[in-house]
This record gives sequence, C-alpha cells and structure tokens, in this order.
Amino acid sequence: MLALQPIDTVPHSFRPDPVTQEEAAAMFRAVLNLFGKWELTDEQAATLLDMPVRSYRRWKAEGAGRVSRDGAARLSNLMGIHKALRIIFSEAQRGYAWIKAGNAAFAGVSALDVMLGGELTDIMRVRRYLDAERGAW
Repeated sequence: MLALQPIDTVPHSFRPDPVTQEEAAAMFRAVLNLFGKWELTDEQAATLLDMPVRSYRRWKAEGAGRVSRDGAARLSNLMGIHKALRIIFSEAQRGYAWIKAGNAAFAGVSALDVMLGGELTDIMRVRRYLDAERGAW
C-alpha cells in the first residue's frame, strides 16, 4: 500500500544563474553582427555598451574582455530587441531599418535615439515596448 509523503511547499526565492563569461562573449559576437545590420558607428555601439570607443574597437578586433553584470544585461536586452523585431517583421531588413525610424511611441524619435541615452534602462524601455507589441510570451 502506498503511503502519502509530505512535500515541501515553502516557496524558494528565484535566483537565476549568472551569465558566464563564455556566454557573454558569444552575445558580444552576436551583437557585433547586429550592430553591423543596424549600421551603427563605433561611437554609437560604444554608447549602447557603456564603454569607451577605444575599448569597443579593441574588443571588436580581438574579442570581448571581461564582461560586467551591467554589460551582460545590456547584451541580453539588445539580443531581446533583435528577437522581438524578427518576430514582428517577417522581412529581416524591415526590422533592421525600424531601429532608426521615428516612432510615435517614443515621441517621434527613433528607438536608437532612445537607447543612445546611454542607460541600461533606455535599452530596457525599447525592449519592453517591443515585447508588448509582439505579445510577450
């Protein structure tokens, strides 16, 4: 005969695994390709990644150095923006062009202009907007 066994019902706090340096380096390589599709200057790219232009150019040529938690969050959100645009637009080129087009949701400025505010929250604002537009999850 089977006996009932008590189970632990205490909720455990969620703690996501941190992004590894290998994962961050892979995201950096992907974001480099994305920046090429968006036709960004090195100065714009460095602003989005919150790093000096000189460091960005070195990383672009030699590979990513140590990526901070903030840097990993920036890379992750940029990849999320790319994913959302690929879901929203069936033609990839339209998604790449959208990033520089004026948008009423951002008071007429482009998503790129919003993100070039330089803060992680600026990038997150664009991602949240796109996730809402595509019907997140």
